Amino acid sequence: MSLPINTILAGDCIAQLEALPARSVDLVFADPPYNLQLGGDLLRPNNSKVDGVDDDWDHFDSFADYDSFTRRWLAAARRVLKDDGALWVIGSYHNIFRVGSALQDQGFWMLNDIVWRKSNPMPNFRGTRFTNAHETLIWCAKSAESRYTFNYDAMKALNDDLQMRSDWTIPLCTGSERLKKAGAKVHPTQKPEMLLFRILMATTKPGDVVLDPFFGTGTTGAVAKKLGRHFIGIERDPDYIAAAEERIALVRPVADPSLLATPSKRSEPRIPFGTVIERGLLEPGTVLYGGEKAKWTAQVRADGTLATTTPHGDHRGSIHKMGALVQNAPACNGWTFWRMKEGEEFVPIDALRQKIRAELH
Repeated sequence: MSLPINTILAGDCIAQLEALPARSVDLVFADPPYNLQLGGDLLRPNNSKVDGVDDDWDHFDSFADYDSFTRRWLAAARRVLKDDGALWVIGSYHNIFRVGSALQDQGFWMLNDIVWRKSNPMPNFRGTRFTNAHETLIWCAKSAESRYTFNYDAMKALNDDLQMRSDWTIPLCTGSERLKKAGAKVHPTQKPEMLLFRILMATTKPGDVVLDPFFGTGTTGAVAKKLGRHFIGIERDPDYIAAAEERIALVRPVADPSLLATPSKRSEPRIPFGTVIERGLLEPGTVLYGGEKAKWTAQVRADGTLATTTPHGDHRGSIHKMGALVQNAPACNGWTFWRMKEGEEFVPIDALRQKIRAELH
């Protein structure tokens, strides 16, 4: 069987998963039934009914039945994952701990749990519990040996050049993004596209195949199409399928694929500072200036080291060692600390490293 990419498969998720080729998808994102175990209708103070989840697909006769279902769909998802693939699953306090246990039992390797903090949660109208303002996501690799994808630099760029944390503040799906028919929600638990955007940007590459076995109204497919990823959806409700197909058809993919990937600094070729000297981009004897205000100076040596003088004497060493020394710091990135003078401007020597890297491509 060829892989049915960019397709919604109608039917039972386990049966459809078992029909797909083994080791064929890069990522699984799963938003399974939460088994909410609700005790009657939830009413607002004005006695209007809260539009919650009361669909048949969320009803299980017992925890044992739910656990059996969880183990079966996880086993089927694990089979279709590539060996270096990964899985995300989202849930609430009703089910996520049971799912987490099943994940570990089946050999998945936990990487992170993510707290999705809802900036606009539904109040607890009865006043008997804390407002339930978050859901939990588990991100795990297929095994401890998996070389999973994590686009660290993309996440850092999305977060104003700060390392992305494991608590994400994202609003519930509202406004024009919320799919409605005759004024009613098409799906009670439609996830916000921002949530899937972050997940796919973080843990997939353009061209990867993302499988969602509980596709619903197609948030995963819509975001995958926007980001140049392929999707496979599985859904048994014909109304949800129709809504998802209509939604995804309206998505226009990015015309320039180069805009979808963030180059990883770790994957770039290592360029020793000595290469800059060998290529004649800096001459021995050139004076470099440390820091943005050119507070410190050092001279370039023919062997790729720097020579500098401090109140404690003359010193020679790498661009990193000398940068740390003059600042009395434990470490320093010499490429960004040391600058060369071009006219009236001071330019980081990293510009020379990037020039060499561009030539290597």
